[in-house]
Amino acid sequence: MLIGKSPEFKSSEITPRERFLNRRNLIFGGLAAAGAAYELRHGLPPYVSTGVVQASNKLPTVQSQYTVPEAPTPKQKAITYNNFYEYGTGKSDPSHYAKNLRTRPWTISIEGKVQKPLTFDIDQLAGYRPLEDRTYRFRCVEAWSMVIPWVGYSLSELIKACNPLPSAKYVQFLSLDDHKQQPERPDSYDWPYSEGLRMDEAMHPLTLLTFGAYGETLENQQGAPVRIIVPWKYGFKSAKSIVKIRFLDKQPPTTWNDQAPSEYGFYSNVNPNHSHPRWSQSQERHIDAALFPRTIKTLPFNGYADQVASLYNGMDLNKNF
Repeated sequence: MLIGKSPEFKSSEITPRERFLNRRNLIFGGLAAAGAAYELRHGLPPYVSTGVVQASNKLPTVQSQYTVPEAPTPKQKAITYNNFYEYGTGKSDPSHYAKNLRTRPWTISIEGKVQKPLTFDIDQLAGYRPLEDRTYRFRCVEAWSMVIPWVGYSLSELIKACNPLPSAKYVQFLSLDDHKQQPERPDSYDWPYSEGLRMDEAMHPLTLLTFGAYGETLENQQGAPVRIIVPWKYGFKSAKSIVKIRFLDKQPPTTWNDQAPSEYGFYSNVNPNHSHPRWSQSQERHIDAALFPRTIKTLPFNGYADQVASLYNGMDLNKNF
């Protein structure tokens, strides 16, 4: 390699920052389009190393039709009040301890009832479809809620590319299991963290494969580098820091349902008429820009009943809670 005098450029030859960013977004969109074309021919996404899923990166996004016109919870509140038991059981613990989480390199394996087992790099997943801004209501089983602008695309897009077999009726998500990175996690739980959805729930367009929030990559305490968001269910159904996705013919075991089946059902749809054994679900503490949370009425399916209630026609939602 030769090292010489740095060339000099005229100011008129320097690309304006705005033009550079627009060009980057156009390139990203082109890569995503190429991925879609590849899928039509081969059924699998290509490797698209966009490098977008790195810490503190701004994400190129497009606006989604699946969004609520509500003011988001301030980011500082959303990233300092979290449930992520791998990094402690207190609400502020994850924001202190999740710094131990290493999000690169990161791969996600696809297993179970699929035509062929697959392994995806995190950049491959992020570059497979245009990333959408989706402002969702987010409701925790502990009766508090936020409004968060997530970034991702419908999980159904990935599922279709994985070619699950007709016998696949459920999707299981397994989170990172690494005690060296998670020394604060309680020993009384059966790790790794496991969650699952019925196939039609996983295929619903609202179910989001999520890479970011607030226009940037996920903070570690939010479940970086990739998680699921299911906005009509309680928050623990939205698995964080996913490393495996399994397609199954039977309902999978899930962490909280195994831990306390009388308190945390497999479905865990937001239901104001079905109380938790230790508290009511009819109201919630909504965390927004105000100094203190305000109490608001809980909506069936967290306000998404028009979109998802039909998934549960004929089901007893007190029995199947």
